[in-house]
Amino acid sequence: MRITFLGTGSAMPTGERFQTGLLLQSDGKPLLVDCGSGALHGLAQTGVGYEGVDTLLLTHHHLDHVSDIPALMKARWLAGEESLTIVGPAGTRELIEGLLDVHEYMQDRIDLTIREIDPETGSFDLCDFVVDAMYTRHSMECLAYRFDPTGESGPTFTFSADSEAFTDLVEFADGSAVLAHDCSFPDDVDVSNHPTPQRLGETLAEADAEVGRVYLTHLYPHTEGRQEQMLASIGDAYDGDVRFARDGLSIDVSTSD
Repeated sequence: MRITFLGTGSAMPTGERFQTGLLLQSDGKPLLVDCGSGALHGLAQTGVGYEGVDTLLLTHHHLDHVSDIPALMKARWLAGEESLTIVGPAGTRELIEGLLDVHEYMQDRIDLTIREIDPETGSFDLCDFVVDAMYTRHSMECLAYRFDPTGESGPTFTFSADSEAFTDLVEFADGSAVLAHDCSFPDDVDVSNHPTPQRLGETLAEADAEVGRVYLTHLYPHTEGRQEQMLASIGDAYDGDVRFARDGLSIDVSTSD
């Protein structure tokens, strides 16, 4: 499995990081996870491009995770692609229909399939993955996802989406080769709905889980120039492999290169 971080930023642009977007590739169809502002540009810089992605999975509906959806629909239409499947939590259909009400000329330009996910119903197949979901602790309904390649016992990837740090979420990632986790702010920012490094480090240490490597993402401008300090804060409690994600970073999860 290959993961490409298309956007590792937040709702406050810095000029250095696009908003949230991830490209997941296994042996078959690629999967786009979230589509914040700039993520479409990041996707266009890959060998897959927006022409090659016909499935989008949403963690939640905050603007910095969905704002490039209309641009994705239009780009695929102009490129001659005929379909797009959008999967996400409850309210995803209402979100997409609302976007099309605003951009009326895009109605019926491509064949849209919309699916809403209930984590209580168990795992589901999407592209080349078996996906499990769980609710996070955020300011709106938000889902974390665990991805296992279909038909093989290959490495697992877990994406926390936006969330406070809590042990159930880390234990959801147990056995994952890679966990990409929200770490939006340094310790001196008083914040809810997102973790600080100290709290994330404590949670990683407290959880009954083993993960191969943790990548920090969803980074606000407050984190710029403070990455070493943040890593040290996490390391006060947790001695695992923790690194900062960056836009364009592409890793083979089997080796975490």
